[in-house]
Amino acid sequence: MRSLLRFGLTLPMLFLAFQAPSIAQAPAQPASPPPSTSPAQSTAPAQTAAPPQQAQTQQPGYSIAVTVPVVNVDVIVTDNDGNFIRGLKKQNFRILEDGTTQEITNFSTGDAPITVVILMEYNSRGWGYYNYTGIRWADNFLRQIGPKDWVALESFSIRPNVEVDFTHDPREIEQGLNGMRVPPAFHEANLFDAVVDVLDRMQDVKGRKAVLVLATGVDTFSRLTLDKTLSHLKETDVTIFTVGVAEELALRQEMFGGQGTNSLTFLQAQNQLKSFAALTGGRFWSPRFDGEVPGIMQDIANSLRNQYSLGYTSSNKALDGKYRKLKVEILDDNGGPFTITNAKGKNEKIQVYARQGYTAPKGDVN
Repeated sequence: MRSLLRFGLTLPMLFLAFQAPSIAQAPAQPASPPPSTSPAQSTAPAQTAAPPQQAQTQQPGYSIAVTVPVVNVDVIVTDNDGNFIRGLKKQNFRILEDGTTQEITNFSTGDAPITVVILMEYNSRGWGYYNYTGIRWADNFLRQIGPKDWVALESFSIRPNVEVDFTHDPREIEQGLNGMRVPPAFHEANLFDAVVDVLDRMQDVKGRKAVLVLATGVDTFSRLTLDKTLSHLKETDVTIFTVGVAEELALRQEMFGGQGTNSLTFLQAQNQLKSFAALTGGRFWSPRFDGEVPGIMQDIANSLRNQYSLGYTSSNKALDGKYRKLKVEILDDNGGPFTITNAKGKNEKIQVYARQGYTAPKGDVN
C-alpha cells in the first residue's frame, strides 16, 4: 500500500503495478548490480602500462555530458467566473522562462487519478473551533474522491503526524478524522515545518498530486522560517490548495468589538496561505460561511482533474541552482491572444494558475 513515511517503490519490479505511493518510507532506489566475482575476472592478470613511446603519441580524450531535466508545469485555466476552459491544445500554450519562450515538448490532458494529502491543523486554538471546522470540511472533500484516487490524512500541531496512510477508501480517512474530534491541549501550529515535511515526502510521486491545507495560516513555533519555507516551495512540483478555517470565527469576533479579520495576525496568516497556493499553481479560499464549502471542495477536485500538464527542456543549460521565473500564456490557434465571450457577447477574462517558477539544478562539470 501507499505509506506516508515516504512515497516510493518497496517491492520487486515484478509487483510494480500494485505498489502504492508512500509518505512514510523513502523510495527504494534500484539496487546497483553486484561487482562481478567470476573466476575469469578475479584471476586475470593486471594490465601493464603502455610503453613510454606509445604513451607520448596518445592524445587524451575528454567527454562532457550535461543532463538537463525536463521542467514540468501543471496549468489550470478558468474564466473569470471560475468555469474551467477545456479542450485546449499544445499550440494554445506559451511558456516563458525568465522572459524567454520555451519549446513545449510534453503535453497531456485527461481525467487521470489524483493523489492528495489532506494536511490539517490539529490543536485547541480557537477553543477547538478551528479543529472542528477542519474536520467537517475535510469530510466534505472526501465526497469528491473517486475509486482510483489516492488520499491520505496528515495533521500538525507541535509536529506533523500521519493519521491515515494512502488509501482508495475515503471511509478510512473518515475514521481518522473521527479520532481527531477531541483536540489536544496544546496550542501550537507549526505550519511551516508541516508543509515542508509533506512536500519532501511527496517529491518522488508521479502524476497529478496535491496537498490540501486546512488551517488558520498561523505559525507559532516552527523550526523553519517563512523565507526558508517559500524556498522549498520554489523547488516543488506539488500543487498546494489552501483553505483558511479562521474567517468565520474572526467575523463573529468583530461583531463583539474584537479586531477579527482586521488583526495583524489574521492578515499575515491569510497572506501566508495565499503565497503557498500562488507559488505552486494552486488556489486559495477563505470561506465565511459553511454553505460555501461544498462548492470549494468540488472546485479543488475539478482543478486537479482539469489540469493541463506541460513539459519542456529549458534553453538555459546553466546548472547554477538559481530560481527561474515562469509565465504561462494562453493563445488562440493562430498564436494571437485567446479570448472567450460570455452570454452577452462580452470578452471574459482568462485566469491561469501555474507555478511561478522553479529552481534550476546545481552541479559542477569536471
